Amino acid sequence: MAEEKTYLELSEANEGSHKFYEVIIKDTEVTIRYGRIGDSGQTQKKTYPTPDKAKAEANKKIKEKLAKGYEPAVMGVRQKRSVTRRAVTSTTSTAQQAPILWKFNSNSAAFGIFIDGNRCWVGNQAGQVFALNHQGQVINQFKLPDGVKCLVADDIWIYAGCDDGNVYDLTGKLPRVAYNIDENVDIFWLDINNGLLVVSDANGGVTTIDHEDESQWTRLSQGQSGWMVRCDEAGVYHGHSQGVTMYDNQEGRMLWHQQTGGAVLFGWQETSAVYAGASDQKIYCFSKQGKAGPVYKCDASVYSCATAADGKYVFAGDNSSSIYCFNESGERLWKLSTGCASALSMQFFENHIYIVTTDGSLACIDASEAAIQAAQAGTIPQAAIIKAPKGEGAAPSAVVETTTDTSQGVIVECYKEGNKLRVRVVSPGYKPNWKVQFPKDIRQEGQRYLVEEIRESASGGFYRAFGDIKKLI
Repeated sequence: MAEEKTYLELSEANEGSHKFYEVIIKDTEVTIRYGRIGDSGQTQKKTYPTPDKAKAEANKKIKEKLAKGYEPAVMGVRQKRSVTRRAVTSTTSTAQQAPILWKFNSNSAAFGIFIDGNRCWVGNQAGQVFALNHQGQVINQFKLPDGVKCLVADDIWIYAGCDDGNVYDLTGKLPRVAYNIDENVDIFWLDINNGLLVVSDANGGVTTIDHEDESQWTRLSQGQSGWMVRCDEAGVYHGHSQGVTMYDNQEGRMLWHQQTGGAVLFGWQETSAVYAGASDQKIYCFSKQGKAGPVYKCDASVYSCATAADGKYVFAGDNSSSIYCFNESGERLWKLSTGCASALSMQFFENHIYIVTTDGSLACIDASEAAIQAAQAGTIPQAAIIKAPKGEGAAPSAVVETTTDTSQGVIVECYKEGNKLRVRVVSPGYKPNWKVQFPKDIRQEGQRYLVEEIRESASGGFYRAFGDIKKLI
C-alpha cells in the first residue's frame, strides 16, 4: 500500500513559532515527525489494528494541528531560524599559568560540565558529550542533535539540555528524551531537582516542568537573558539581567529579589547560599533567604563561578582567560591564567578545579596549596593533552532493543490515561498506582518494557527509570 503524507508548518513573524508537523500513513502504521523547521525533529511510530483505524487517528491529529494554526506547506521552502548562542569573547590573560594536569580537546566551545567521583562530563556546542575518567581518558561519548547548553545531575541521573529544546537522559547506552521543552522557548540554562525540571530562557522567563513533562508554572522576571537557574527543595533561584529572584517550587510565588550591579552570566548554589557571577566583574553571594552576603571582585566580566566546602573558597572564571580564588569573606587569594581560553563553566571537586572553555577544552587544574604556590612562582607541571576520539558516539533513537529474558530488571507497562500515555510498574513489590518517569519518544500503548532499574523518587509519589530499556516480546 502506498504511503499517504501530510506536512504542516506553523511559522509566525520574528520570535514566534517556527515548527513543522508531518504525518505519514502506511497501511496500519502512522509515523509522526515534529520539531523546529530545518531540524530532523522527533519521530514517533504507532501501529493500529486496521488501516481505517490508522487513518482515522492520523486525521484526528492533523485536524488538531490545523485548529492550532498549522497550514499545509512544502518542506524546505522555509529555512531554519538561528538559535541564540551566548555571545562570548575571550582574551589572553597576563597572569601566571595555572597548574593544569590534563586537558581534553572537545573541538567546540563548551558550556556543559559535571564532575563526580567516577566521571568528568563535558558537552559542547557541536552537540557532543564526552565522559572521561579522572585521568582524562574517554570512556563514553554521545552525539546529540544540537548544541549542549548545560549538563546537570539529579541524584544518579545525568541530563543534557540542548538547543533543539529537548533534555536528554544520558544514563543508558543511548540518549533518551526525558523532557520536551516547547520549541519556542530559547533555552539558556536549566536545572533538575528530584525530577522537577526548571528552565530559564532568553526572555527572562523561568518555567518548571514535572516528571511527567507537564508544565507547572511560568514566570516572567524583571530582566532578560536568564543565564542562571538553580533549584532545591525550597525553591528556584533565577539570575537574569536585573539580578537574582527566588520563587517557591509549588506555585511560583516570588519570595525575594536582589539587584546585581551587572547582568548575571552564571550561577552556583550551595546548601545555604547562591552565587551569581555578573558582567560588572563581580560575584554576588545571597543567602537562600535573600540576605546579601560578600561580593567577590574580579578584573573582568565573570563567565563562571563555583565554590568549595559550602563557600569556604569561591572560584571564578572571567572573559580574559583568568581564574580566581577567594576566601569566604571576599579576599582574593590568587589569580592565574587558564592557558586554554575563558572558562564558560566550572566545578571544584576533591582539590581540583575543572573548567570547560571557549576553545572547547575540559581542563583539570591542581588547586592544592603547593601546586598554586609553585604556579605563582612560575613552575607548572607538564599537562597531558588528550584529543577527542574519532566517531560521533551514540545518538538519540526511538529504536529499542527487544528481549524475552526477564531474569534481571524490572517490568513496566505503557497504558493510556485520558489522552496521555503513562507508564506503571507491573513487577511485584512496587506500587501499581505510581507513575514512572520514562522516555517520551519510545512509549507505545500496551507495550511492556524491561528496565535495568526502577527507583522511588526522593520525595515519593512516583518512580524513575534508570539505565538501559528493552522491549519485551
